[in-house]
Amino acid sequence: MDPELLERITARRADLDELEEQLTKQLAEVRAERDELAVAERVLERASEQLTDERASAASAPGQVGGRAVMPIPHRRPDVEETILPPEYQRTLAAVRQAAGPVMARQVGEMLGVDISVRAKLEPLRGKLVRLVDRGWLRKLPDVRFTTRL
Repeated sequence: MDPELLERITARRADLDELEEQLTKQLAEVRAERDELAVAERVLERASEQLTDERASAASAPGQVGGRAVMPIPHRRPDVEETILPPEYQRTLAAVRQAAGPVMARQVGEMLGVDISVRAKLEPLRGKLVRLVDRGWLRKLPDVRFTTRL
């Protein structure tokens, strides 16, 4: 047998053994990372379920601000009726719905009988509108007008 050919075969076998070792190591790393991702996914699902449960229970319980009980504005969901909103927020929402199109806070104030010439009386209304936007009950357009959600 040719010694040079035998040397090439031996070198190639050594290269393939080294490659096999590297691939085995990479495969083990990939499997370990995949297992870690599966665990992370399960933890995330549990945390998400727990957060959903906490939000649902918090939405129905009044909170405390400055020692006074206040009713938080719940996030809009398909199973939540707008009757859960405090009466002032229901009236504000109804005023935006009755408008012919998107409205400014001043226009909502006029519809609700708020003295819009006094900024201190208009700002609380603007705050209500923004809270309704934040919770998904209304939509705020880039030009600062408010409209109902579709």
